[in-house]
Amino acid sequence: MNIFRRLFRIGEAEANSAIDKMEDPIKMTEQGIRDLKSDLEKSLESLAQIKALAIRSKNDLETFTLKAEDYQQKAMLVLQKAQKGEMDANEADRLAKQALIKKEENVQEISRTKLESEKLDSSVTQLEKSVQEIKHNIQKWENELKTLKARVKVSKATKNLNKQMAELDSNSTVTMLERMKDKVTQEEALAEAYGDLANSTKTIDDELNDAIDDKQNNAEDDLAKLKQQLGLNDNKEG
Repeated sequence: MNIFRRLFRIGEAEANSAIDKMEDPIKMTEQGIRDLKSDLEKSLESLAQIKALAIRSKNDLETFTLKAEDYQQKAMLVLQKAQKGEMDANEADRLAKQALIKKEENVQEISRTKLESEKLDSSVTQLEKSVQEIKHNIQKWENELKTLKARVKVSKATKNLNKQMAELDSNSTVTMLERMKDKVTQEEALAEAYGDLANSTKTIDDELNDAIDDKQNNAEDDLAKLKQQLGLNDNKEG
């Protein structure tokens, strides 16, 4: 990933510190994946170019091989014509020599092109390996991103819930309970105060009536008991 590659150029310790300060791991991971895809595009472009060179090199190798064989054949033909008396021997030797020179030139091109082709094949193999590795990493991190999004979602929800619970326990609930206790205490005191107030607002007449009623009831009871002791009956003959 280019972003992480650039990041780690500043040194591992500083890079780790920078990563710790990243506020949004989702966005950073998405950026990393985009960088990987950019690397993939560049690698595919390079791979296509190298493959084109490799194909051309193989075609050149085949061409030089055919030319070398053709010049070899021509040298043989002119020498055979001279042997049959169909052309001058010296002329045949000259032409055969020129054909062999051309053959050697193509043989040298064959050696050069073969070496070049092998190097290009090696480069193609290496680039194909890099492309497959980048593709694998893209697939891996796209899957990781799905998991990471789910984990971030759960962690945020859990954090918010725990935060709310912590604030509720440490502040709201305790405060509410203390207020309720104070409220009950206040209501009890208020009830007692109203009771005292009710007693204090009785008039002298209320107090006399209460006293008289009690005494009247007691007098009636005492009278009945006294008559019973004296043998007096309230029954009247008719």
